[in-house]
Amino acid sequence: MPSTSGNGGQIRVAGTGRILVAPVTLPPVGAGEPAPVPVPRTTTDDWPAAHWQDLGFTTTDGIKFNKKEKIDPVDTWQSASPARFIYSDRDLTVKFQLLQMNKQTLAFFMGIPASEIKQTTTADSPPKPVDGTYEFQLPSNPQKDERALGIEFKDGADITYRFIVPRGQVTETEELGLTRTGALKLGVTFTALEGPNGELAKWIMKDKAYA
Repeated sequence: MPSTSGNGGQIRVAGTGRILVAPVTLPPVGAGEPAPVPVPRTTTDDWPAAHWQDLGFTTTDGIKFNKKEKIDPVDTWQSASPARFIYSDRDLTVKFQLLQMNKQTLAFFMGIPASEIKQTTTADSPPKPVDGTYEFQLPSNPQKDERALGIEFKDGADITYRFIVPRGQVTETEELGLTRTGALKLGVTFTALEGPNGELAKWIMKDKAYA
């Protein structure tokens, strides 16, 4: 077995990447149940374009993953040290900043369906669409906006990583700064929820280091 000690060939740099979102489930067909959105099975499969939307440019900070567990100790009368630990909570979050302003990115940031961003109309009867002008209303009583999230990055031509959260939601947004000297940044924290098979996320790696 090759040694992993001091192996520079196993250092990975997320040189280029992208972020995609999709609905968690597809509408039921007839009397059937909703089906999970299709996901790639390998790193060479296409992301089904009918369901997955690329969110475009992000800041150079890239993507930050955070996995946290809450572990409760079981203390006993007979010992000063815990006898065992119990996992009581696990959180998996993904944090990034989007740079493009469009129907998909703004709806994702605001926690609303993209269909809520509609073309503005005049007060005429019947109303007439206003060319190139769109609007939406942020409801005072928010509804859940669950999405599937896909992340992909490449390190050269031969190494590809894909990270898929089948079900999650934006749980935190950063301040949206409007300044003269910088681009608008839609900063979000996306938190994974339990998927259809009890999973929070799935990694797919085209990388011989795992052989």
